[in-house]
Amino acid sequence: MYDYDMLVIGSGPSGRRAAVQSAKLGKSVLVVEKGRRVGGVSVHTGTIPSKTLRETVLNLSGWRERGFYGRSYRVKQDIGAGDLMARLQKTLDHEVEVLEHQFSRNTVRTARGEARFVSPHEIEITSDAGEKRIVSAAHVLIACGTRPFRPDYVPFNNTTVFDSDEIIELPKLPRSLAVIGAGVIGVEYATIFSALDVAVTLIEPRPTFLDFIDKELIDEFMHELRDRNVALRLGSAVNSIEVGENGRITTKLGDGRHVTTEMLLFAAGRFGATDRLNLEAAGLKVDHRGRIDVNPATLQTEVPHIYAAGDVIGFPSLASTSMEQGRVAACHAFGLNPPPPPEYFPYGIYSVPEISTTGLTEEEVRKKGIPYEVGIARFRETSRGHIMGLNSGIMKMIFSTKTRRLLGVHILGEGATELIHIGQAVLNLKGTIDYFIENTFNYPTLAEAYKIAGLDAWNRMGR
Repeated sequence: MYDYDMLVIGSGPSGRRAAVQSAKLGKSVLVVEKGRRVGGVSVHTGTIPSKTLRETVLNLSGWRERGFYGRSYRVKQDIGAGDLMARLQKTLDHEVEVLEHQFSRNTVRTARGEARFVSPHEIEITSDAGEKRIVSAAHVLIACGTRPFRPDYVPFNNTTVFDSDEIIELPKLPRSLAVIGAGVIGVEYATIFSALDVAVTLIEPRPTFLDFIDKELIDEFMHELRDRNVALRLGSAVNSIEVGENGRITTKLGDGRHVTTEMLLFAAGRFGATDRLNLEAAGLKVDHRGRIDVNPATLQTEVPHIYAAGDVIGFPSLASTSMEQGRVAACHAFGLNPPPPPEYFPYGIYSVPEISTTGLTEEEVRKKGIPYEVGIARFRETSRGHIMGLNSGIMKMIFSTKTRRLLGVHILGEGATELIHIGQAVLNLKGTIDYFIENTFNYPTLAEAYKIAGLDAWNRMGR
């Protein structure tokens, strides 16, 4: 009756996982991707490029060794944009090759072009050459991702004023950079450039940022940023942005202050890339940010055979959770009901230093009225941290004093996004403080911080 059992719009994390899962269930699958190569925003302008850029900066700058050799230490003295782009291109090529091979061995077909609904079951695909064809599918997954918000008052020019997709192709490294928007993307890029000794000013209209992270961790993070001469302009709305005759950019703030820099990154929000999908023809609508509402358990939209997953449905907008959403959507479409996901997932922010968190923050625990105690470990207290030359880094664990159960783990510092998975496992398995007290951790490792923080909380609990 239909050309395909499943048609996926977009080949990012949620799209590719849904496509492969559908194929493994023996279904015919077509993935429509409008970009030059498969992978979506995650591979080409988002997750993989930004994390590759971060790793390259940390390696070439010698950032991880500065605890021993001083702030002036560098592996490569003159780091240019070309140094960053070389590693980036190799990584992206590898990611695309892996994905293409995965599609090939699972007999997932791909079509390059722009997708547009003609009816709830029919999609028109327009190629770069303007050729059009219509295909039908029993089920459709919308996984088109997002694009940067680009307001009219920002003079984007792709040479000195960039959005968060363009910044990975910057022509040269600036001596100074203004970053507007202290969300995850803005904070990541601000700290990455700061690690290159670029003078960074981070501008955020709200008085706080990253409000979903435990406040104590953010306070620690802000202290470290200020210690590195990152200027924080919080609670300051942007009135105007002007590019002078000398090419320098002046950002005028609502509090009367001016920020003058060589380059500017505007990273204040993203919108669902849904405006050209003709969703009305499918009976769907979007919110004011172009996002699609779904049933969180099944990922179904208002139209039962049409699903949506990934950044286009909003928070948490993580590659990891998007992959799982794609798998769940495919399973549900073909009659499988996977068990509900674990209660807690890890959240990783690849700033310098990293931030990773899972479970409840201290503010949430207080709001719920749960009696609790906190254990703290600083990475410099561990032998491994000393060996690595770490001067900073903190692990915070929260336990219920009534049940002794772990309630949340919050980490700021080197390897935070890797370390968090121990806490995630104990949390979802409903483990208690006794796990950390009674078990042996490899020595010397940063993971030993779990035992230190556990003992710290145990001592405070008095039993």
